Amino acid sequence: MLQEFINTRQYSEQICQVLDLEDYLLQPEEHVSPAKWHLAHTTWFFEVFILEKYAKDYQLYHPKYPFLFNSYYELKGERIQRNHRGNLSRPSVSEIYKYRKHVTESIVDLLKNNDSPEVEKRIEIGIHHEKQHQELIHSDLKFSFNENPLFPVFDSNFNEDDQEDFIGEWINFEEGIYDIGFAGDGFCYDNELGRHKVFLQDFKILNKLVTNIEFLEFMQDGAYKNPLLWHAEAWDWINEKGINSPKYWHQIDGEWHEFKLNGLQKLDKEGILSHISFYEAAAFAQWKNLRLPTEFEWEVAQEKFNWGKRWEWTESAYLPYPNYQKASGALGEYNGKFMVNQKVLRGCAVTTSPNHSRPSYRNFFHPHLRWQFCGVRLAK
Repeated sequence: MLQEFINTRQYSEQICQVLDLEDYLLQPEEHVSPAKWHLAHTTWFFEVFILEKYAKDYQLYHPKYPFLFNSYYELKGERIQRNHRGNLSRPSVSEIYKYRKHVTESIVDLLKNNDSPEVEKRIEIGIHHEKQHQELIHSDLKFSFNENPLFPVFDSNFNEDDQEDFIGEWINFEEGIYDIGFAGDGFCYDNELGRHKVFLQDFKILNKLVTNIEFLEFMQDGAYKNPLLWHAEAWDWINEKGINSPKYWHQIDGEWHEFKLNGLQKLDKEGILSHISFYEAAAFAQWKNLRLPTEFEWEVAQEKFNWGKRWEWTESAYLPYPNYQKASGALGEYNGKFMVNQKVLRGCAVTTSPNHSRPSYRNFFHPHLRWQFCGVRLAK
C-alpha cells in the first residue's frame, strides 16, 4: 500500500514534467480542468478525507485550499465554480508542488503509524481517485492543446496505440444466465457491486474495435446529415455544435489529419477510431445495421477479445446494481449521485494508469462528451 501510494503520487508529477509553466493553467471549457488544479485536488482528497480524520493534531496546509480544490463534494462545503479553476494564478505551481510534498509525507507517516483497515481502505480509494485524475490530465491537456492553432506537442514519444493488426471476427454467445459485477480480492468501486445475475439473449460481438476508415465511410455516405440515424437529442447536438467528424480530426488541404498527444498527424485510416460521443457511436452502429453491446454483454464477452486501448461505449444507462450501497458520508457522493442521464463505458484506454483497470470497471459520461479516448465495438 505504501509503495503504491508513493508510485501514484510520483506518476502524477511525472506526467507534468513535459509541461511549460503556462500549460498548467489551461481551461478552455468548463469540463476541462487545469493540470495544476488536478495536482492540487488529488492532494486535497488525501488531506480532508484521511489526514484530517486520522492523523493526530493534523492542521490544514492552508485554510482556503478546501474551497479552491474541492470538486463536487457538497458535504465538504462551498467551493470555487468549476469554470473558474483556470483563473487561479495563485497558489503558484511551485507552491502546489510544496503542498503535494507536505501531504505525501504526512500520509507516509500516517501509514507507518496507523495500519488500521479503515485507514488503508481510505488511502486505497485515494490512490485510485488520483489514478483517475492522471487520465484526466492527459485528456484535458490534449483538449487544451487542440484549441491552440499551433497544435503543441504534449510528448513526441507518446504512443496512442492506434492499431489492431488482425482481421475482425464475430464471437458468439448463447443465451443464458450470467454473473455480473466485481468478484474476488483487490480494489473496486462501489458501483461495481453487488454482484448479481442477468439473463442475456443470444448475441454476437466483434473482437476488433471500429477503425478510422470505417467511420470515414460513414461520414462520406452523408451520415451526419441523415436524421434517420440519430437520436433526437443527438440530431439537435450535431446541428447546434456543427459536428461533422470525430473530435481532433482536422481537414487540411482536402486531407484528414488527427491531433494526438505527439502532435498533428495525417489520419491513420487503419487506426482505431477514438474521441467520439455516444451519439456518434450509436448512429454509426445503426448505419451498419448493428448495435452497441450492453455493458453486461461486454463484461461476459471480454475474456474472448483484447481490450484496453479505448474506453468502449455501451448501450447501457449508468444505473445502480441490485443491492448497491453508497458509502456513508461525503464519500457516498463519489459515484452514486451521478446515476442519471449517463451512459456506461467499459474497458480502459492508453492513458489509464497502471493497476487501475479490471473487467468490472464501470466508467460513465454524458452521451455528448468525447474528449476521453472513447471508441466503438459493435454487437448484434
